[in-house]
Amino acid sequence: MSSNAFMEFLRPHRTVPHTPWTATGRWDLNPLRVLILFVGLFIFGLGDAFVIQSNIGNGPWSVLAQGISRHLDISMGWSTFAISALVLLAWVPLREKPGFGTISNLVIIAIAIQVGVSLIPLQSSFLVGVVFALVGIAMVGLATSIYITCGLGPGPRDGLMTAIHRRSGVRVGRVRLGIELSVVALGALLGGNVGLGTLLFAALIGQSIAVALGVVARLTQK
Repeated sequence: MSSNAFMEFLRPHRTVPHTPWTATGRWDLNPLRVLILFVGLFIFGLGDAFVIQSNIGNGPWSVLAQGISRHLDISMGWSTFAISALVLLAWVPLREKPGFGTISNLVIIAIAIQVGVSLIPLQSSFLVGVVFALVGIAMVGLATSIYITCGLGPGPRDGLMTAIHRRSGVRVGRVRLGIELSVVALGALLGGNVGLGTLLFAALIGQSIAVALGVVARLTQK
């Protein structure tokens, strides 16, 4: 493959592509689709764990989860699960309906994060930490492109964002920014790790997801 062809292959995709495993509804299940969803969510959790164990700053929601875990003396997995469950409860007044992917997101990502932070060593080297953070961001981008194309419903946090957008009329980007800044601020106050990794995650995650969606679109169109 030439360099130009490779760059075209990696060109970001601006929409969610329709794939052979895309569902027609949030509860349209079959074994292959469920397997793809579970794999995507597990990779997402492991990617988040790489960013956490980079020790140079967590992703926004993991900042909050870490702060809560330290105050309540619970694991990162349980903290992540509890936060997602509370966010899901916030869907009720916003009249947002969960799907199979929403419930799966709640459970599997929390499990994968706990597995990841238990097995992936915490880094003491700043440079290795940067590599870990970048690997984690790439994994989260890839994982998002996998599970979102299943069409089985957004995760609790993404659903909260889109529901607030629909109910308020505020642009999605501004809603997302407001949520992320609030989460980071609260997490930092509780002792969560904020640093370069947090900035890298905020700056690169959108592009990581877009590139991964582009790769998925090109692979499934052949």
